[in-house]
Amino acid sequence: MTDTVFLAPDHDHGRCSADALAHAERICRERAQRLTPIRRGVLEALLASHKPLGAYDIIERTAPRGTRPAPITVYRALDFLMENGLVHRIESRNAFVACVGEHSAGEIVVFLICERCSEVGEAPSKAVGETIRNASRAAGFSPKSPVIEISGICAHCQSTA
Repeated sequence: MTDTVFLAPDHDHGRCSADALAHAERICRERAQRLTPIRRGVLEALLASHKPLGAYDIIERTAPRGTRPAPITVYRALDFLMENGLVHRIESRNAFVACVGEHSAGEIVVFLICERCSEVGEAPSKAVGETIRNASRAAGFSPKSPVIEISGICAHCQSTA
């Protein structure tokens, strides 16, 4: 795992993916959950890059490894992975991204989405979370999915422009 919001383009992606997969295995083991072959395949497809993928993109990426999974099977795997904090849904893109950051359950996550390279940075923010929780409480509101998505240009793309 890493504290860096946007990983360098030349980072050791093999190590990054292996660490995230090991984290997923540990979480499943601790919670007495099963990381079935289809769940693992969906997670591995998402870990292949730091770009969000739609369900049908995931199907395409998992198909070469065997039979093409049905969409409902992929959606069920995504639901499991999201429930266990291993995958996040990027609402604005109707897509999913593997969680490679360390943050606690219920912590607000700010997704920084690069408009040029499509990479997604995951930036946990306790201060933003407290502000949102306080504002929600004051309004008598209970947030369902406390996620913030911000589009812009990442530092790597800015430096190459």
